[in-house]
Amino acid sequence: MSTFNQTCPNPSAFLLIGIPGLESEHIWISIPFCLMYVIALLGNGTVLFVVKQEQTLHEPMYYFLSMLAVIDLVFSTAVVLKMMSIFWLDSRDISFEACFLQMFFIHTFTVVESRVLLAMSLDRYMAICNPLRYNTIITSPKITQIGLLSLARGVGVVTPLTCLLTSLPYCKMNVIPPSYCEYLAVMELTCAHSAVTDLYSILVATALVGTDFVFIDFSYGMILRSVLWLSSQEARLKAFSTCSSHVCIILLFYLGGILSMYLHIFKLSLAPHIQVLVADLYLVVPPMLNPVIYGIKSKQIQKWVFKLFGQRKSLA
Repeated sequence: MSTFNQTCPNPSAFLLIGIPGLESEHIWISIPFCLMYVIALLGNGTVLFVVKQEQTLHEPMYYFLSMLAVIDLVFSTAVVLKMMSIFWLDSRDISFEACFLQMFFIHTFTVVESRVLLAMSLDRYMAICNPLRYNTIITSPKITQIGLLSLARGVGVVTPLTCLLTSLPYCKMNVIPPSYCEYLAVMELTCAHSAVTDLYSILVATALVGTDFVFIDFSYGMILRSVLWLSSQEARLKAFSTCSSHVCIILLFYLGGILSMYLHIFKLSLAPHIQVLVADLYLVVPPMLNPVIYGIKSKQIQKWVFKLFGQRKSLA
């Protein structure tokens, strides 16, 4: 693999390190990542299959779950397949086009997932705090609009940044420290002064994700306030259990993303492999946990999973 000279505006390939400093341990590190990916595939695939098969689950909440499952499948696949090729085959090269395609999918669907999580929190807020108006406000056409607008927002935000990076000259080493093509890591390889672009990307990410996070906090705050007024202690405990699990996975998604971004920007005195592992886990753990927290934990989906697989077992 040759390095790029100062006149090379379009490098043919980049080199992904994997986990810096732990190259000899890649095989062992790959085991938990592979297991998490398999669980994400099975969990999200099960949610999509059950919701598609059962007409009684064709309701707003389950449409949002299906959106989240599709996002997580795309999200995790864009990251883990190349990661496994690095860990198992030592295939570290990634072409210029493939790198930016991976970057586009990762960052676009991060933005889309943030908006879908917000939509799901507002859906729960309407169902619990304003149930009489729920069916008139949360309708199938509006859910479709939310999904399309979420996708459009992600594409609209990430496309200009991706196009900007493809047009810049690259004159530094072609080595990308993380296990995937991350925007800030690729930006550091350009000849251009990246301070303005870095500031813009940080402000955009903070504004979009921060706004979603604030509204999600508001929704769950209102839900918890309503739960406190429930007369049944059993109902309160059930609602608290559901809300707390939702809040935990939301915090993992948002705080993990923010921590990964700011660790990269401010170059704190953490070992490089710690920073890369934080970034990798942030992209792999939520897709694994989302179908469990939001989907499989739902009694309706549990019921139909047991029913469907019970029927298949009896037929076998």
